[in-house]
Amino acid sequence: MSTSSDLPKNFRSLDDIQEYLRTFAHERDWEKFHAPKNLAMALAVEASELMEIFQWLPEEGSRHLTIEQMSEVEAEMADVFLYLLRMADVLKIDLMAASERKTVLNEQRYPVEKAKGHATKYTNLD
Repeated sequence: MSTSSDLPKNFRSLDDIQEYLRTFAHERDWEKFHAPKNLAMALAVEASELMEIFQWLPEEGSRHLTIEQMSEVEAEMADVFLYLLRMADVLKIDLMAASERKTVLNEQRYPVEKAKGHATKYTNLD
């Protein structure tokens, strides 16, 4: 069996990353902790850590981050992404297929002629 350190670091696909995460968890006997409930909570915590970086910034400041802030944002975004991928793997959800279905639904819910220039929820578009 390969170890997580033997796997490629230049990931070429979501499958590569999920295989790495699966091996990483297995080697540490963490699968028992990776129930969907726990992964969803970990994902929310990491998203909160990402939000914390922006919490008190003015809108324009959030568009022009310092190098240190960008580094923090990058790390937290990676945490969110990795937990999402791990959760999808555990639940056997194909995120690419789910994303395709969701974009089709979004196109239907938010037609350009009704949604352009508005941040209104689809249920309130008229």
